[in-house]
Amino acid sequence: MPTLGKFYGIQITIRPSEGSHVLPHFHARYAEFNASIAIGTIEVLAGSVPGRAMEMVMIWGTLHRAELQAAWEALQSGRLPAKIEPLQ
Repeated sequence: MPTLGKFYGIQITIRPSEGSHVLPHFHARYAEFNASIAIGTIEVLAGSVPGRAMEMVMIWGTLHRAELQAAWEALQSGRLPAKIEPLQ
């Protein structure tokens, strides 16, 4: 599962389509918490990340939606996705 970026203790990863998870999405991990977030709408599909960390993930996802989509497409065609700038 390639890591796209890390910021403020949050790790953002992406992986190829996962069975019923065919909607383009990325994963956010913060401590023991995990969430899957849709790229197109920046909505949580599954899981959760607490409070301010989730706010930062949503802001970052909104700012980098086009790059996330490109990363998804790269991975689906067997290429490694590019890293994405962290939230600063």
